[in-house]
Amino acid sequence: MKILLVNWQDRLNPSAGGAEIHLHEIFGRLAARGHEVTLLTSGWRGTRSREQVDGITVHRVGGRFTFGAVAPRAGRRLLARERPHVVVEALNKVPVFSPAWSDRPTVLLVHHLFGTSAFQEAGVPVAAATWLLERPLPRVYARVPVQAISHSTADDLVVRGLSRENVRVIHPGVDVDYYIPAPEPHRAVAPTFLYLGRLKRYKRVDLILRALALLRERGTPAFLTIAGRGEWEPKLRQLATRLGVEDRVEFTGFVDEGRKRELMRTAWANVFVSPKEGWGITNLEAAACGTPTIASDSPGLRESVVHRRTGELVPHGDVDALAGAMKKLADDPAYVSRLGQAAHAFAQQFTWDRAAGETEAHLNYVVGGEERSRSSPETMSHTEIR
Repeated sequence: MKILLVNWQDRLNPSAGGAEIHLHEIFGRLAARGHEVTLLTSGWRGTRSREQVDGITVHRVGGRFTFGAVAPRAGRRLLARERPHVVVEALNKVPVFSPAWSDRPTVLLVHHLFGTSAFQEAGVPVAAATWLLERPLPRVYARVPVQAISHSTADDLVVRGLSRENVRVIHPGVDVDYYIPAPEPHRAVAPTFLYLGRLKRYKRVDLILRALALLRERGTPAFLTIAGRGEWEPKLRQLATRLGVEDRVEFTGFVDEGRKRELMRTAWANVFVSPKEGWGITNLEAAACGTPTIASDSPGLRESVVHRRTGELVPHGDVDALAGAMKKLADDPAYVSRLGQAAHAFAQQFTWDRAAGETEAHLNYVVGGEERSRSSPETMSHTEIR
């Protein structure tokens, strides 16, 4: 099968995040299985316009803020030259409305929609543009099969006006061969919590710092490691100083996969408190290492954490509840161990091979359904995909 994948960024982009990891884990595996995968994406200063990444042929056009404008023309050129069997548009920040310029069967792959949450991260002009560009989704993609990474995202799409019958949920995976518990007890001596991810305003790492300050006021010794980089780091450092917890917080900056696994193994809990996510791959990576997660009870995250089984869920924005969950774990190492064991077992259900296999089956179904519909008007339409 020949697949044209369209996404805002590729895995090598300096601004790449979880969405790009997800796409390359899945479509890299499909390429390894013999499928021809071409990715149309944006470029950045000094990069190549074409190269092979994870077995995928990557074509880069435009840049971070111009990709949406130049993608349709570049996409039409690739369609004419490659004649793919299917186009997969990964909706990441801004749609490129592929059904309007593609004459091939098309699948929309959605991590999560921003809606009004865009205003929590970007300035008003960019946030307003993102919000407005999401408005035509139910009209443009009305008859397009959709692959959502969580039931939360599927629900959001239905609320926006897409048909539930068109949406297939395929959860992301985790590398369960690499992310494994340490061979011997490995927790930090003192209760230590971990945030690992981009330091963006909407991730609400400030809530974790405020909860840590409450723990200090209440006499609970606890520490926090913040691993990652982003433009919000200076603000977070200033907040830590203002709250008087700078001596309990370590900012590591970017960490490689080895250091990432080490941090997950030593932490008493991973903490992830954003208001909305597609899924929360970090939660599953920590779980695979035998480490529970404390997370906001928000869309996406509530699917990657099972309350009081693989971690704790707290109302988003409730600092007192967050501090209470952190104290509960800090006071009870045996509870941490029980949650960690259950988290490890939970993570084994979610492998990248499974996600790639389900995606492959979905795309084969879409392509086959398209071919059947051309030959017989009585065969299944796209709106009957479940």
